[in-house]
Amino acid sequence: MSSLIEEKLRQHKQGQPVGIPSICSAHPQVLEAAARQSARNGALLLIESTCNQVNQYGGYMGLTPVQFSAFAEQVARRHQLPPDQLVLGGDHLGPYPWRHFPADKAMEKACKLVESYVMAGYTKIHLDTSMSCADDLPGQPLPGEIAAQRTAELCRAAENAANRLKGQAPNLVYVIGTEVPTPGGVQAAHESMLVTQLDTAEFTIETTRQAFLGRGLGGAWERVAAVVVQPGIEFADREVFPYDRKRAAHLSSFIEGYDRLVFEAHSTDYQTGESLKQLVEDHFAILKVGPALTFAYREAVFALSIIEAEFLKGRAGVRLSNLPEILEEVMLANPKSWEPYYQRDGVELRVARKYSYSDRARYYWTEPSLQQSLSQLFENLEYYPIPETLISQYLPAQYSRLRSGSLQLSPMELVIDHICDAILPYIQACAGD
Repeated sequence: MSSLIEEKLRQHKQGQPVGIPSICSAHPQVLEAAARQSARNGALLLIESTCNQVNQYGGYMGLTPVQFSAFAEQVARRHQLPPDQLVLGGDHLGPYPWRHFPADKAMEKACKLVESYVMAGYTKIHLDTSMSCADDLPGQPLPGEIAAQRTAELCRAAENAANRLKGQAPNLVYVIGTEVPTPGGVQAAHESMLVTQLDTAEFTIETTRQAFLGRGLGGAWERVAAVVVQPGIEFADREVFPYDRKRAAHLSSFIEGYDRLVFEAHSTDYQTGESLKQLVEDHFAILKVGPALTFAYREAVFALSIIEAEFLKGRAGVRLSNLPEILEEVMLANPKSWEPYYQRDGVELRVARKYSYSDRARYYWTEPSLQQSLSQLFENLEYYPIPETLISQYLPAQYSRLRSGSLQLSPMELVIDHICDAILPYIQACAGD
């Protein structure tokens, strides 16, 4: 329930250095790991999907909001996470997938998107109307006043959907604003230097407030919990730009003037545990992470594929998965999800496709040939149990837990546990200990 978010953020505004980790991924093993680690730590599990991943037409994950909600709830139950510890959020909900349409048509589809999320049980709603549509002025940023009016229009659609649930749903919690760099990582180092200016943050808050009040959405405005800004953290192809709290000090002081609002930080992937803790202390109380978790998934399955080749290559009757090679083939056959993001060539481009912090490989795991390769990998390593010595070589953290008896010898367990290691720093940073 979203009341858990409101309560956690209320504690933060009262001076406790607590926050909320936000798992921004629809990948099944990432969600398994998130549920497991949240259950272990007694932490709130906030899972968010974007309008590209999950929408009324299926998105690139092939899931509608109702289907994704059911899957997330199933995962939570499997790990015995109490139902009231699971919150579903919609990330960047707006006209982005339909921006090539005129604004009226794009917003009509965006309103249906928001309605479908609310009706599916999502209660944390990030409204993002920052993008221009086909009939907006070309080559120019969308004026903030227009974005605010469109945000209010989406909020009205969300409130209407919630009202149709006849009291079955808790109050919705809203997030407004958008981060400055491109979601999923920057392409140039200078982008990392951007930190939202005070006048920009204040303009976003005030214009959106006025737009809400102008549409009779005063009650909804009281449930706007966070504003997305850029605190100067990012990651690029091979580089992570760490948090420098001095550069964001003006933002931290500014938000203290609001009784209710905190900041939501996007692209916190790959930040150190200390940086994450500082972000929460500085009122970036919602930490969103996504690519770093599918990056950890890729690390783990690649480690298993190396183990598979070392252990089973040449064994009679065994067909190897050849996972890295299959991934390369799939990415080359359909380059649209990686080609615009990597300014490299030759060997460096080949390395970037697989190993970049941007983790563009995450868009390909649902491809049938990759699913078949993954199935072959797990089938092989289930049938032929992995020697502990190879786990020690390629997954040393999991080897230690295997030896101590806290981890089962199962290829899927090894993968999920490795992803848990990437999630834990977020839970710890938000715990306020």
